[in-house]
Amino acid sequence: MNSLVLKKGREKSLKRRHPWIFSGAVDKANAKSGETVEVRDAAGKVLARAAYSPKSQIRARVWTFDAAESVDADFFRGRIQKALALREALPAAKHTNALRLVHGESDGLPGLIVDRYADVLVAQFLAAGVERWRDTILDLLMELTGCAAIYERSDAEVRKLEGLPPRAGFARGNQNASRCPIIEYGLNFRVDVEQGQKTGFFLDQRENRQRVRALAAGRDVLDGFCYTGGFSIAALAGGAKRIAAIESSAAALEVAKENLAANPLDASRVEFVQADVFAQLRKLRDGAARFDLIILDPPKFAPTAAQVKKAARAYKDINLWALKLLAPGGLLATFSCSGSVSPELFQSIVAGAALDAGADAKIIERFTAAADHPVALEFPEGEYLKGLLVLRS
Repeated sequence: MNSLVLKKGREKSLKRRHPWIFSGAVDKANAKSGETVEVRDAAGKVLARAAYSPKSQIRARVWTFDAAESVDADFFRGRIQKALALREALPAAKHTNALRLVHGESDGLPGLIVDRYADVLVAQFLAAGVERWRDTILDLLMELTGCAAIYERSDAEVRKLEGLPPRAGFARGNQNASRCPIIEYGLNFRVDVEQGQKTGFFLDQRENRQRVRALAAGRDVLDGFCYTGGFSIAALAGGAKRIAAIESSAAALEVAKENLAANPLDASRVEFVQADVFAQLRKLRDGAARFDLIILDPPKFAPTAAQVKKAARAYKDINLWALKLLAPGGLLATFSCSGSVSPELFQSIVAGAALDAGADAKIIERFTAAADHPVALEFPEGEYLKGLLVLRS
């Protein structure tokens, strides 16, 4: 088998079972992109088997820490079956037909994301290893889930770092997947798996949408970055008095309006506003608007660590304006999906925003991703979504 030899003393993270091997830790390697390598320490001891990626700073991603385990079709069958069994046992499986089935490293399948929307799967192959095993994985997904089609959304920027070209389209089966109808806690949504952000819908926010639903009764609500209306519709179902839903994308708002129409709710209570959220928050502040519940779920402001400083400024701005718009006794549900922004930094940013807004505020709850987005204990990088529920006194 091909091998990758670590520099002396660089095996510590592997002994802690962290699945990434960075380029600076590698002494020498003999493999092509995506091939499986035996990972050896400087003394020649085999520590793991991993997928090699010669163009990425993450030079190898560990498949298994069992040096005797073969990485073959049966290996992938076992990992996928285990991931599916975990989801089938979740309480959410009783309330929705849309779940994340495979969550990359945390399911032992580095670089693979698979979401299920009713009978359509959306798969992302984001690393050289899963790219090499793509056909095997696709066949297994079709067999083990019984779904009608798999739409591939391997068009994320991270593929460039792996030296892989973008790819999107039906990989297995073929049907109209521009509007996959799903159900989430009794609410109907239409998911555009072909053109939507990420895989089409933010499944990681499922339980947080349900929490907002429980908090919304009788409140005037502002939903910033509303995308296709998930939080807005949940708030409306929870009895919100009125909702201002802001989104810059006209295409996303069209889906949001379809989602609203798909539910037996009073649509007159929702006003969809196509606008830049930053500018609209300033406009509302200048107009002395007041809200009892504000939701801020922006896109990823910091795709990489190099962009954290700029992202921090953006997070502070939107939270500052939101806190100024929040009535006394009001609630702010604020989120960051930037993995490079730690929970500690995010809390610090929101604290700074409250200070500048002259708002006496406190955290009363914390939000994380739904349970179908597990985080392996040895892989804290898998915990990217964080949120705070802040009460303005």
